[in-house]
Amino acid sequence: MSSALDRLKALTNKITSFEGSRKENKQKLQELYNRLNIQEKIPNFDDLFEYKAMNVTGLSLQAEDLGVIKENRYVQIICISYDKAAKGQKSKNSSLGYYGRSDSIDEALKNDVVKFILCWRFEKSFMTLEHYNDMISRVNNAAS
Repeated sequence: MSSALDRLKALTNKITSFEGSRKENKQKLQELYNRLNIQEKIPNFDDLFEYKAMNVTGLSLQAEDLGVIKENRYVQIICISYDKAAKGQKSKNSSLGYYGRSDSIDEALKNDVVKFILCWRFEKSFMTLEHYNDMISRVNNAAS
């Protein structure tokens, strides 16, 4: 019985840890949103999450070379949205911020850009989990 209780305690601690991390992440994302002047393109912070994806040009987001500069490129935060009603091209890329040439970007600015995208992706992942959890609940409730 104690092993089941231990597993429950460990799971509870993990969930609590994730929720704490999520709260800290969202606060950091809000700070970066302001520091990077994203509000100039998207005045309402919550509207950031209407986008399906976010990426950057000029910098690597790969785990093995995170933040490494891609030479002779421009640093730009790109967000992707989809228009289901559109015929032909359904995705649309929009620039949220332009930060100059990758070769001459300030180290602190480079790190803020990388952190912004990673923090956005972290929060978006939680939102996706909540969405699918709600959908599963709806299907389970419909089957009852």
